[in-house]
Amino acid sequence: MAELIRIYEENPNPREIAKVVAVLKRGGLIIYPTDTVYGLGCDITNSKALQKIARIRGVKLEKANFSFICPDLSNLSDYVRQIDTPTFKILKRALPGPYTFILPGSNNLPKDFKKKKTVGIRVPDNNIARELVEQLGNPIVSTSIHDEDELIEYTTDPELILEKWDNLVDIVIDGGYGDNIPSTVIDLSEDEAVIVREGKGSLDIF
Repeated sequence: MAELIRIYEENPNPREIAKVVAVLKRGGLIIYPTDTVYGLGCDITNSKALQKIARIRGVKLEKANFSFICPDLSNLSDYVRQIDTPTFKILKRALPGPYTFILPGSNNLPKDFKKKKTVGIRVPDNNIARELVEQLGNPIVSTSIHDEDELIEYTTDPELILEKWDNLVDIVIDGGYGDNIPSTVIDLSEDEAVIVREGKGSLDIF
């Protein structure tokens, strides 16, 4: 049975954040708010938790395109190969924000991602998400939670999310209603920037 924890984005309660981080460190799965849709996530260093998310998603872990949720750009070199100045300037301008950037993976990637040539980096403009990864000390591996309803692609109500995911995750964070537009995905792994998916993030900044 998942626990529903209410956390306010303007001022996340440190005790509640610590409680969620403890669950992540134990290999638990959480559903949490971002600046776009709600995400399903776990600690990047926990193989068992990663396998669980891949199973839920129905994909092989080594083939899965999960995002790495980071608190900022300071530890980028842990996961991404050296990037040039123009690329870094784009990241600085866009983040935190509703973008996922596909970048060339580094040789230091955690073992479950060693074979990946590229990684998706996300720094959401959401205090709850950023506080969680800050306190955890490494990224949360994340994937958007989809809805079976054909009219709405993403579930936005935390209570409904809890009903549906009750037996699959440990914690659902209620951070208020989520958005139903996903992040804009931009591939910066080659010389030319490629828009993979147009989502919430405006393309004007590019």
